[in-house]
Amino acid sequence: MGCEVKGSYFSYATDDTVFYNTLDTTHPDNFDIISFAPDVIVHCGALTHVDYCETHPEESYQKTVQSTINVIAVARQCNARLVYISTDYVFDGKEGPYREEDAVNPISIYADHKLDAERKALHDIDNTLVLRVTNVYGNEVRGKNFVARIVDQCLNNQKLTLKLPYDQYASPANAWDIARAMYVLLKDGKTGIYHIGSTDYLNRVELALRVLQYFPNAEYDLIPLSTAELNQPAARPLLGGFVKMKFSNEYPEFLFGNIDSYMQEVMRNK
Repeated sequence: MGCEVKGSYFSYATDDTVFYNTLDTTHPDNFDIISFAPDVIVHCGALTHVDYCETHPEESYQKTVQSTINVIAVARQCNARLVYISTDYVFDGKEGPYREEDAVNPISIYADHKLDAERKALHDIDNTLVLRVTNVYGNEVRGKNFVARIVDQCLNNQKLTLKLPYDQYASPANAWDIARAMYVLLKDGKTGIYHIGSTDYLNRVELALRVLQYFPNAEYDLIPLSTAELNQPAARPLLGGFVKMKFSNEYPEFLFGNIDSYMQEVMRNK
C-alpha cells in the first residue's frame, strides 16, 4: 500500500523536500501542513551538536523542546499520529545496552532536552510512537553521518585523522532499517517507546575500523582515546545503545542490516 509523503527541511533544501520552520509555525513560507492533512507526522528535528548544546542551553531548548511542543500542536490540529525520534542519550550509560523499561538519567543538556521533548510527545498525544535510535548511518545527500564521512574520504583518497573514544559503546542503525521499522510499527498501530538498533554493538574505534577494512589502501591515523582524554564539554553515556528485544519479539522475521551489509552495498555501487 503506497503512502503520500512530504519531507520537510529547515536549513538544507533538497529536490524532494518542502520548507517548514518548526520554531515558527506561522512562517509565510511554511508548507501548508493543515491542508495536506497528514495521518502521521514524524518529528526528527533537534539541535544535535551535543557539546554546543552544553554551552548554549537556551538555543538547545528552543530547537529541541520548543520545536517539539510546536509540532505537537500541529499534530493535534491535524488529528495526526506523532512519531518522535529519540536517543540513547536519555540514559547515563552506566549499565547499557538498554531496554525500554530501564530508568532514564540524562547527563547533558542535549540529553535532558531530548528526554523532555520525548515525555511531552508521549504525554500530549495518546498514540505517540517514540523510536530511540543512536549512531545512525546510511545514504544521505550531505553524507554527514560518521560512517558516510569515512566512506567519502576514502573514496576520494583523502587521508583521515581519527581521534576516537574506545570506551563509548552503542548499537549503530542504518536509517533505512529505522524507516522500515517505523513503517511496520505504524501499520500495526503500535504506540509507546521502541528501541531500534542493528546486530552491531561496538565502540567508535571498532566502528571506524569496520568501515576502513573495506578500503585496504586507505591512508589514516587512528588515535584511540578515552572519553576523559577527549575532554569534551558535554558528558557522554559510555555504555549506551539498545537491546531491541521488544521490537524483535513482536517482529521476529524482521531482518536488520549491519555495518558489513551496508558497506558491501556501498562497495557494489561505488
